Order: sequence, then structure tokens, then C-alpha cells
Amino acid sequence: MSNERFSFEDLEIWQEAVAFAEKALDVAERIEGGRKHYRLIEQFESASASPALNIAEGKGRFSKKEFVQFLFIARGSLFEAVTLLEIFRRRKWIGDMDFAGLRKAAIQLGKRISSLANAVRTSG
Repeated sequence: MSNERFSFEDLEIWQEAVAFAEKALDVAERIEGGRKHYRLIEQFESASASPALNIAEGKGRFSKKEFVQFLFIARGSLFEAVTLLEIFRRRKWIGDMDFAGLRKAAIQLGKRISSLANAVRTSG
């Protein structure tokens, strides 16, 4: 295996977003909801992975403006995942511990995405 890395791999926020996606996918695999709702579960899986994907894609762009736009898309996807988490909790498809753990991680990740977007926007 090569020691070469993509620039986004060194971003702590990308690593945090990947960890969030892993946790979310673990929870999705245990959802007790009826399989007739598989589309919602798939949407949750997609929305949970999307922040890491958008951070990576934005980092690969050639302008700060584009990077910031992808960070905002990442934050929007995170909000989508949290909304689905709430729906799953209300339907009792996930337990309170899974909900609370993912929600806490999402709040932290959302704050970090917003902070990075603001820092990139205001940097010279």
C-alpha cells in the first residue's frame, strides 16, 4: 500500500464525518422497522455518508468558494440524516441510546462543518 494520501484524508473533519457514517450505518443495520420502509432506511444511509463525501469532493475543487458550497451541502445532508433519525426514534425503530449517540455526534459534526465553512470564507 502506498503512503500517498489525498489531501482530504488529513482533514480531521473528514475523519469525523467518516466515523459518523460508520456509526449511522451500524444503527441502520439494526433498524427494526418493517422492510416496506427500506427506502427511508436507504435514504438515511445515503444522507449519513454524504457529509464525508461532500467534504472530500469540496476539498478536491479548485476554489475556496466551491469548497464552502460543498461544506454547506455536507451540513444539509447531516440535517437530513438527523431528521430521519428523529422519525425512526418516533416510530421506535431505533432505541434512545442509538438516537442520543448519533444526535450528539451530528451536533458536533455540524458545528465543525459550520466553523470550517466560516473560516474558509473569511480567509485571505
